[in-house]
This record gives sequence, C-alpha cells and structure tokens, in this order.
Amino acid sequence: VVGVRLVGVLPVGCTATDLVLTLTQLLRKTGVVGAFVEYFGEGLKSLTLPDRATIANMSPEYGATMGFFPIDERTVEYLRLTGREVEAERTLVYAKANALYHDPSVQADYDHVLELDLATVVPSIAGPARPQDLIPLDHAKEVVSRSFATAVCAKEGVTVELPSGPVRLRNGALAIAAITSCTNTSNPAVMLAAALLARNAVDKGLKVPPWVKTSLAPGSQVVMEYLEQTGLTHYLERLGFYLAAYGCTTCIGNSGPLHPAIETAQEQSGVVLAAALSGNRNFEGRIHPRVKSAFLMSPPLVVAYALAGRMDIDLTTESLGDDATGDPVYLSQIWPTNDEIERLTTEHVVPAAFKHRYQEVFLGDRRWQELDCPHGQTFAWQPYSTYIAKPPFFVDFPLEASPVDSLNHARALLVLGDSVTTDHISPAGSINESYPAGRYLTSLGISPDDFNSYGSRRGNHEVMMRGTFANTRIRQRLCAPKEGGFTLKLPEGELMHVYDAAMRYAEEQTPLVILAGKEYGTGSSRDWAAKGTALLGVRAV
Repeated sequence: VVGVRLVGVLPVGCTATDLVLTLTQLLRKTGVVGAFVEYFGEGLKSLTLPDRATIANMSPEYGATMGFFPIDERTVEYLRLTGREVEAERTLVYAKANALYHDPSVQADYDHVLELDLATVVPSIAGPARPQDLIPLDHAKEVVSRSFATAVCAKEGVTVELPSGPVRLRNGALAIAAITSCTNTSNPAVMLAAALLARNAVDKGLKVPPWVKTSLAPGSQVVMEYLEQTGLTHYLERLGFYLAAYGCTTCIGNSGPLHPAIETAQEQSGVVLAAALSGNRNFEGRIHPRVKSAFLMSPPLVVAYALAGRMDIDLTTESLGDDATGDPVYLSQIWPTNDEIERLTTEHVVPAAFKHRYQEVFLGDRRWQELDCPHGQTFAWQPYSTYIAKPPFFVDFPLEASPVDSLNHARALLVLGDSVTTDHISPAGSINESYPAGRYLTSLGISPDDFNSYGSRRGNHEVMMRGTFANTRIRQRLCAPKEGGFTLKLPEGELMHVYDAAMRYAEEQTPLVILAGKEYGTGSSRDWAAKGTALLGVRAV
C-alpha cells in the first residue's frame, strides 16, 4: 500500500485534471504497479469528491490496482448533495464507530509514502500517446512541435475541400476536440469552467474552425441539468459541442468518422492530425485510426484548443483568434473566474437535480421499455447474433486447475518493445474492413457501414479475438518497420495478420508465446487483453 500525502491547495486556474495528470506522472515514475494507493493529508479538505473521483478513476493509467480516499466530511457532504441523506448519516456514524473516518493527525502504516504539494501543480496537458507524459501548458508548443518533427507530410500541409470551403491542414491540426470521460465530465467545477469559457469566447466572436470535430459526452445526466439551468448549453452548442451521448465515446475510441475528405487527405499525405480530449487514455491508435497524436487535458482546455484549431500553439502567449473589431483574444481574457464557477455550483448543483434525473433512471426511456425481452433465469443465446455470442471459456471447464506444462518448440507470435498497453492488445475503436474482424463481419453479410465498433461487439468473442493485437499503431520486431496488427508466420517468414498467423499455428499445434518489454499490459482495457490473447493460443508472455 502506497500513501500519497497531499498538502496545500491548488493554485487559482488549476483544475482537478491538472492535478491527476501530475499525479499520473509522479506515480508512473515511482512505480506503483500492483499497489493500492491511498491519498491522505491536509490537502484533502480542499478537494471535492468529484475531484477525488477524477484522481481515483485514473488508477489504471498510473499503474495501481486501485486509488482511494478515506471517508471524511467531503464524502458525507457529497452523499447529501446527491440526495442520499439517509446514506450520508449512516456512513458518518459507521465510519466513526469503526475508526475509518479520516483523522489528518494520524498516519496509517504504508509501505511507501510520497508527498505532493498541491500548490506546485500547474495547468498541463499530457501526450501525445501516454497519460504519464506531462506537459506544462507554457511548454506545450515546444513539446508538441517536436512530436511532429519526423512527419512525412510537408511543412506547408495539405489542402482539403470541405463543405464550408477549402482549408489547409498542417501537422498538428486538431481533428477532434472531445469533452469526454466518465469522471472529468461529472465534475461540476471543470464542466462549468468549460461552459463559461465557451460563453466568453462566443461573446468575443470566436469560432471553432470547420476541420475540428467537436462533441460533448457527459458521464452524468445531471451535467446537462445544471448547464441548461445556467443557460450555458447554448454557448457550447454555438461552438459545436452538442450532446452526443452519456458515457464512453472518444475516450474508448468511439469518436466516429472524420469528414471523408479529411480522412482521405490524411491517408494520402501523412499529415499528422491531433486530438484534444478530457478523457483518461490517449494510447496509440485508441482515439481514431487517422489521429496519430492525442492529448489529455481539462474540459476548458479542450474548448480552448478547439478554438485554436491546432495543438502547436502556446496558449499562454498566443491569441486564439480575433474579436469582431480585429483585436486578438487570449486565453487569459476568457478564462472564467473561480468565484463565478463556485457561485454557479452552489446555485445549480443541488440535490433536486440529482433526484430529478435519477429517481427513475433504471426504468429507461420508452424505447427501452418497449423492447421484447425473453424471460427466464438464464440468458437465451441467439446463434444468429453478431453482437452477443456464447463464449467458449466454460466449455469442458475443469473443476481442478491443471498443472502448468512445459512449452516445447514454441513460436513467438509477437516480439514487442516497452510500453505495449492494453490498448495495443485489446480491440477498441472502429473495425477496419481489411482486418480479420472486418472480413469476418463481411462474410456474414454485414456492410462496413454497420460494423459499429469493437466496444459495441465486445460480447462476441469471434469478433474480439480477431481484433486482438489489431491496433493500427502497434509495432513489433518480427515485421518492423511495418505498423499494425501484423506478424511473420514462422518458419516460412510469411507476413500476415496476427489472427491469421495464430490460427495457422493452431492447425500445426504449435504453442505460442509473446516476448515483450517493461510495462506490458498497462492500462485499463484488461478484460479482452487477457481473453483475446488466450483465444489466440498464447501460452505465456
């Protein structure tokens, strides 16, 4: 168990997102894989429960088994805020009676203790491909520009014809700006900050460039309740941030397609497109197949970068655009004040909003209620379903664990380097028509327009095992420098998709192993990263 002592308070202008990205870098450097991380100290009292949830939710990204906070007055306060008065009182009494209530003067017995002064946190982003790669905002332009240094696309970029007219996309052009993530978008402080920044930008006459795909996917229905009550929804929509869904979207690769002209231009020119998102994960290939660089940040910074239309900009010194009179507008001019955020939070984030949105949440809407569902104690498998298939994991499942056999004459299915995450392993995002999963769905008469995503078909092992190691950005030494879900079938040396090679090895009864470097399997997509690998016949990593 690792203890993280938090002291001080966050500076004005810093958000819980800035804090969690700072902690992710710190804990990755320390190494907390397999550890439980508990946060404690005087600094807790300045963090709301949504702030703490933001930190705990990123435990897979900083490598811990879990991150958690002790019960204190903030915990009880949140239960009351969300309309759970009975649970609040019960929690308070129980925690105090069982010595579980936080006492800042008492330190638990930890295996290792770290300390972070909240006052040292600065506005930051993280990327372009790992959550722990922290970039202070005032250094972002320099670092981001370096990440495009080896781009094959010429510096002047490529011209793209859009419905609004021709635009020129250069390396670093922002293709996706997504206010997304289950926890960042459930935090009133950062969501109201994003909406207020949008209001201030609209009032200044700023617009989002036409090549930026914008979306808003809150993790809680209450978010739209207080945005509507404050009259701020309109301003987000003026900048293109319309409600797309509640739940996982861009963060899990469900960003949907870019404009066809942009996708074609990127494929032909190699221009490096970027994404700005308020999610937890930006691993290679996760956000969109045509987006090579993805940066994590707070919701208000997502709005700011969307206005700029590019990532290679210093938001601390360069303007976001010009106002109606031609004067430059800087981020510092439109950044909302803490006082206004706190006032709106106090006035509109109230128990009634939570009760209104969630008192009948499990009933579903009319379409859900009208679904024709079978009854019974066990699931009625449908052999024709391409979304949910009966899994093979419990066929002839032994009640006793079998001894581990020796591996003789095994072959390496993949030879990987360091930092191969569960996002490289587990299927996520769109399904490529030419890859094994796409070919499988096509063979069933399904049009590519109806492929949907790996996430939507995660209940079908036939699709998911074909998508394991199918990440478009994965690199491995057997077929370097080629990127994507390919390997060499040995001993022939034939280049083929990983799934196809695995099936050939299975026919030959050849056991398989994967050779990998440090941090293999980090990240949160652990379910199919394990199951898909096993279904491919891999016996050891």
